[in-house]
Amino acid sequence: MFALDEIDKKILAELLLNSNRSNRELARAIGVSAATVINHIQRLESAGVITDYTVMLDFERLGFELTVIMTVTVNRGKLLETQGEIAKLPYVCAVYDVTGAIDSIVIAKFRNRRELSEFPKDLLAMEYVERTNTHVVLNTIKEDFRMINNLR
Repeated sequence: MFALDEIDKKILAELLLNSNRSNRELARAIGVSAATVINHIQRLESAGVITDYTVMLDFERLGFELTVIMTVTVNRGKLLETQGEIAKLPYVCAVYDVTGAIDSIVIAKFRNRRELSEFPKDLLAMEYVERTNTHVVLNTIKEDFRMINNLR
């Protein structure tokens, strides 16, 4: 585990709000010099804490009206290989290796029922997928993996 100091936490919280800000703007926001921000960011990148700079999209506005949570059971011995294959599929947002009666949880987004209808079939066509169970999300109450409040 990488130990974050208070400046690291402030920088990360600011970047989670807007990763498009300049080092000078970040420095002004948290009350340190731009050089300090640059040094901390380089250290966080080198340690693998910061892995990318990206944007948050409203997928519903882009036409992805269906979010699905799917449980997947995989034949023993081929779990990681199969999860890797699932992760490469175009509609997949996340693949989790979990404990319990199932092996994986998959989060995916689709534009329509036709796209959704094909997805379980694609999974079941994979050699080692035994069973799937699909849950269609009716309402998204919160979907934000930034966890900004945990850094403050």
